[in-house]
Amino acid sequence: MFQNLLPPLNDHNLPYPDTIHPIVVHFVIAMVLFAILCDVIGYFAKNSRLYEVGWWNMVFATVSIFVAIVFGQVEAGLATPYAAAASDLNLHTLLGWSLSGILAAITGWRYIIRLQTPEFLPATYLGVDAALTLIVAFQIYLGDKLVWVYGLHSGPVVEAARGGLLQ
Repeated sequence: MFQNLLPPLNDHNLPYPDTIHPIVVHFVIAMVLFAILCDVIGYFAKNSRLYEVGWWNMVFATVSIFVAIVFGQVEAGLATPYAAAASDLNLHTLLGWSLSGILAAITGWRYIIRLQTPEFLPATYLGVDAALTLIVAFQIYLGDKLVWVYGLHSGPVVEAARGGLLQ
């Protein structure tokens, strides 16, 4: 019934020209890593102005990750993953949703720190930043694997899936 209202899928198996999720998610990755870099430099250089830069990058990253997840869910649903890619796609999806909660919690904590002691950032917060960096790095690895190893949304893989060649 509603299929007549949807645009046809292209050779990337998408209703729009190319994937949007990687564009938005790279924005999120850059903001998170830049926020952490500003925090670390600010901590060791005793420059609290960098904490403000880190704060705003975390805020915008937290908002942007939800946009990335929306496009990620749409594009994952249209990817028609074959058996070899399915477990990594599921893990990438689960970790993406988890990261949205983790990032929101860290940003909330950062807001409390900013209200109470804007000139000081506790070392424990930097430890959490380090853990966040590792989680983001693993998520990047999974996303790269989905594109560069499994070829999701690439023309040849979409064509093979449509032809029933992938199981």
